[in-house]
Amino acid sequence: MKDYKLTLAILTVAIVWGTTFLSIRIAVETIPAWFVAGIRQFLAAVIMLCILLYHRQFQWIGWKNLGYQVIFSTLMLIVSNGMTTLAEESVTSSLTSLISACSPIIVFLGSVALGLQKFSFKALTGVLLCFSGILFIFWDGIDDLENPEYAMGVFMLFIAIAGWASGTIFTKKMNIQSKNISLNLFYQFAFAGIVQLLFAFTLTDHYNFENWSLQSMSAMIYLAIFGSVAAFFAYHYALTKVSPVQVSILAYVNTVISIFLSWLILNEEITGKFILAAILIILGVFVINYNREMFRRQSIP
Repeated sequence: MKDYKLTLAILTVAIVWGTTFLSIRIAVETIPAWFVAGIRQFLAAVIMLCILLYHRQFQWIGWKNLGYQVIFSTLMLIVSNGMTTLAEESVTSSLTSLISACSPIIVFLGSVALGLQKFSFKALTGVLLCFSGILFIFWDGIDDLENPEYAMGVFMLFIAIAGWASGTIFTKKMNIQSKNISLNLFYQFAFAGIVQLLFAFTLTDHYNFENWSLQSMSAMIYLAIFGSVAAFFAYHYALTKVSPVQVSILAYVNTVISIFLSWLILNEEITGKFILAAILIILGVFVINYNREMFRRQSIP
């Protein structure tokens, strides 16, 4: 705790990423989802470009690296973030955050299938806990899936976590190591922003710009500045001070914060079964990722 910069970075990641699902839900109340996603990524790209130009670090990254960034951007931003934003037009932010918390399970199963990780009894226990949590979510609400909009929203969420998992596995499989994360992030944001804005103008029937509320626009700008840029810098600063395994613990905190804020601010109903489902899913992800390094004091030189 004596390292105030590290403490601030950890708090930024935990709190800001914990508010993103809530912010998306507020943004899509009056702004079409593809506009929310596209403007968010485009603004983030502009911010990153200004930072790079200020530090005189902006440069061409080469066609090969650009190809990697386009694939990564497509999976992690266009598919994962885009589908999540679309889903929140019909699915609550608390449910969105909880289902999204399952993404490490998909990453693990995909890694096992590709031979990047070994399966174990501990992993089987974690997978079973996670899927038990999913069953608890939909056990009483299975009839809700008869609503086409809600069913499509849930389907989009599973596409979103598949996209996130695919991007993570792609990076692991290709053993991609970034030399300039800020520069790569600019290209990722720029590509995703342009593509999503094209989707917005071609797939949205009614833009209704005059109906965009100040609250929704504020939430969208918050997502660009804090959800994309600030949390990213804080996350990578934390990685220079502590191990990736220790930073990964923040994922569990994010889910809890998101569910709590959805209940507090948006008055979303949080039932006992929903809380039990959250505990099972978080516990399942924790069991799969657990190792002794998580709670050791360890710094990265």
